[in-house]
Amino acid sequence: MLTDTGSIEPDSPGTGISDRGDKARNDREAESPETGLVNPLATGPPAFMSSGSGRLFYLGTSSNWSFTRRVLSATHRHVYQEPLPTDALTFEGTAYDLGHDGPQARTAAENPVIPSLDHALYLTETVTFRCGQIYHLFDRSEFVESLYSFYSKGNNGLTGSIWYIHFLLILAFGKAFSQVKSQEHTPPGFQYFAKAMHMLPDHNQLYSTPILSTEILCCIALFYQSLDCRSAAHNYIGQAMRMAMSHGMHMSMPIKELGDHAVERCQRIWWTVYNLDRQMTCIQGLPQSTDDRFMQASLPSFPESPERVGMLNLHIKLSQSLSDINKRCSKSKKAVYAIDGRISKDFLLSTKETLSKLASLADELRETFPLRLYEGDTGIPRASAYLHLFYQQVCSHNLKVYRLCETSLPCVIVATRPLLFCFLKIRFESPETCGEFLDNSRNLRNLIQMCLESAQYSIRILLGLKSQGLLETCLSFDLESIFISTVVLLMGPVIDPTLVDDPLWWPEKAFEIFRAMVEAGNRVARLRWIELQQLDRTLRDIPSLRAASSHPKVVTGPLTLSQLISPATTDLSPSGDQGYHPLPSSLEDFCSTDQDLGFGPSLSSTEMAAMADSIELYDAEWVSNAMMVHDIW
Repeated sequence: MLTDTGSIEPDSPGTGISDRGDKARNDREAESPETGLVNPLATGPPAFMSSGSGRLFYLGTSSNWSFTRRVLSATHRHVYQEPLPTDALTFEGTAYDLGHDGPQARTAAENPVIPSLDHALYLTETVTFRCGQIYHLFDRSEFVESLYSFYSKGNNGLTGSIWYIHFLLILAFGKAFSQVKSQEHTPPGFQYFAKAMHMLPDHNQLYSTPILSTEILCCIALFYQSLDCRSAAHNYIGQAMRMAMSHGMHMSMPIKELGDHAVERCQRIWWTVYNLDRQMTCIQGLPQSTDDRFMQASLPSFPESPERVGMLNLHIKLSQSLSDINKRCSKSKKAVYAIDGRISKDFLLSTKETLSKLASLADELRETFPLRLYEGDTGIPRASAYLHLFYQQVCSHNLKVYRLCETSLPCVIVATRPLLFCFLKIRFESPETCGEFLDNSRNLRNLIQMCLESAQYSIRILLGLKSQGLLETCLSFDLESIFISTVVLLMGPVIDPTLVDDPLWWPEKAFEIFRAMVEAGNRVARLRWIELQQLDRTLRDIPSLRAASSHPKVVTGPLTLSQLISPATTDLSPSGDQGYHPLPSSLEDFCSTDQDLGFGPSLSSTEMAAMADSIELYDAEWVSNAMMVHDIW
């Protein structure tokens, strides 16, 4: 069972409910806003943006995509004195040609070629390797048994069953993971996905087999997410959540009545649905729709791989932290967001409280799932890297949720994103005093620095994965991490050139990761890269920055993406570029260079706790006064 502190205990049905009820009543007692400080990402009427087709998109307050659009929009208006035109922007669902009416409209005649038995087994094992340690998409023993039965009957025995839909979805993932790039305008494996969607029955029939159907809905949500169809993905994971709950998977299921295998499978399904729901909801920038107080499911035992228990335990804690950050107010009753997006004067102190909670996870992550980025002869475990990247996202989301401007996905980055956006707008309104503002509060500067270093640490992890051929180019979670990290590192030098050492070097390393994803055939990464190119160019067109860039004492901004993509820049030389570091040829060289730059591993619990303890009431009051005096909202 999940406790209020986020830890997981063995089965104890019926315990803790009354205490949680008391806490719930306290949590609902939100304080009234006490200052004029307003969250620009949540205040006023809901923010929307129209695509070229006329469809309106809601800019969720915690979405990485929405945050980038807000930064780009504010920067474009400041530089060009006109609103950001949307006809040249990209929106979700446009990366691939899915057909006019989507995959469900594909006719029954479009039957994909079913691979041979040995090929199907290979694709199944590929999905297990790429997803199995983090997410449960199918029960391997039962699936393989049905697979052999299917092929023994000449591919005709199960073609009309719900299992066959599941089989097509696993083939779709297997093709997407194993095929480097597609020659068409659809991703590898899409023909299997389209056929599965065409065959998907109505919900009444799905509810007749809730365990298998929940796995199917998880597969659909995750595949849609990989296509950048975020709304559809969020919808299907919501369906999976409700189907799982209707079957009681969120409760402590009785082993005696249901059997060990069924309960183990349901526990794996439930926590996969839970974690995906938290992440996809946050990616959309929407509030959570389920309450953690009523989640009493135990952890699965993973008899074939006991170390996965600790991995799932930590994954759930991070998802809980993400959920807590997204709540309107913290458990200490310090309102972070009130009605109309106004922020209590204690919002920065709420950041302090959240950072303290996250600090308790820092050492657990470091000690239990170390990455050893600086050991050239040791590979980076893919699952451990995922948890470290997720932690950085949750931390940034914390800084982002409690930032002055918005809420978002990662931990350190999230918590400070509002501050970044705040100081970017201060930079626009009063460039001559932006540095003075930062100097007046070392604590605020340190919070921003934490956000930037979190982005740099994420890039280091992704570079290590890239060097081992483990960079995820199909699922979206590595892309989300590199996307928001790059945005943060583009903003930092504009706010204050002294915030980032070697501002040319870090974006270039990020662009290497984007380039690898694009070359692997990821069209979503290509569109995100184009959007970053536009943001980079717009930031560099800020008049005061453009004038300052010619001064020899000022560090120049990052190269534009178009320059970095150009073959002419493949062999960059350090001629005259201050702070330039030659690109290392190997991960070991990169790690040593990285240490020379002064960036060690992610902050320890002691360092994060010290950062949290340094935040005082005068910091919050200073921010409030600065924003009102300069009328930056």
